[in-house]
Amino acid sequence: MKPSRSEFLTIRSLRYHVRHWGQPGAPKLFMMHGWMDMSASFQFMVDHLQRDWHVIAPDWRGFGLTDRPQADTYWHPDYLADLDAILKHYAPEEAVNLLGHSMGANIVAMYAGVRPHRIARLVNLEGFGLPTTKPQQAPGRYAKWLDELQSSPELRTYSALEGVIARLKKTNPRLSNERATFLAAHWSRQNDEGQWEILGDPAHKNVNPILYHVDEVTACWQQITAPVLWVEAEHTDIWRWFGENALAREEIDRRMTYLGDVRVEMIPEAGHMLHHDQPELLAATVERFLLA
Repeated sequence: MKPSRSEFLTIRSLRYHVRHWGQPGAPKLFMMHGWMDMSASFQFMVDHLQRDWHVIAPDWRGFGLTDRPQADTYWHPDYLADLDAILKHYAPEEAVNLLGHSMGANIVAMYAGVRPHRIARLVNLEGFGLPTTKPQQAPGRYAKWLDELQSSPELRTYSALEGVIARLKKTNPRLSNERATFLAAHWSRQNDEGQWEILGDPAHKNVNPILYHVDEVTACWQQITAPVLWVEAEHTDIWRWFGENALAREEIDRRMTYLGDVRVEMIPEAGHMLHHDQPELLAATVERFLLA
């Protein structure tokens, strides 16, 4: 494995953890992880990159080793502001290569439309957005949010690291023991009671009271000027969030029409965590796009 190093810096009053691979003088490649994930998740993909890159991968607020904001709700604009501050710190004067997976992909795609001059090339790994909502859902959504605030969400703990490994392999049966063991050691830590707890704020489980406004998202996408690599996994399970597969496919294709310069790639024999399932093929696909 390529060695990584950790750095901590203050981003918007939070102690942010940032993982680095490669040397500072190499071309920069920013990688942003998904929901309930962490920066070390990109290790297998980074191992297969052929060019010398300086890969910069933060843990989002409330994930991994980054501080939790001591709030009961996570607000999407905060991720955009955190990313803006991170890019300003590491690349204040240059357009960057920016990659995101899942939630991270949804954030970087919006950001690329809000700050189009900051992006040289954009890689979207399984960042389809969320299901379309209707205004009529608002009362129920707010009510559910208020109800959830009355209790403290919890994440399951495990008596041994093997339990975390088993959890990861249950979620993704394609994971080898070796990869699951590596991920478990970064995805969890042992607390003072000897239990292994997931490095994610349980507050992430609470519903967001703000409905997903797809028209606002696609308006941002429409402003992207950088070339976009759109990557899907052959066996993704993301469709379950959208309902019927055929209708979901139609909606995803509709959203892609808002991207001006987009190239679509399908990674075979991979699920949603395609950077775990096919890291070598994914790394080659991404590098081919970045170096074109």
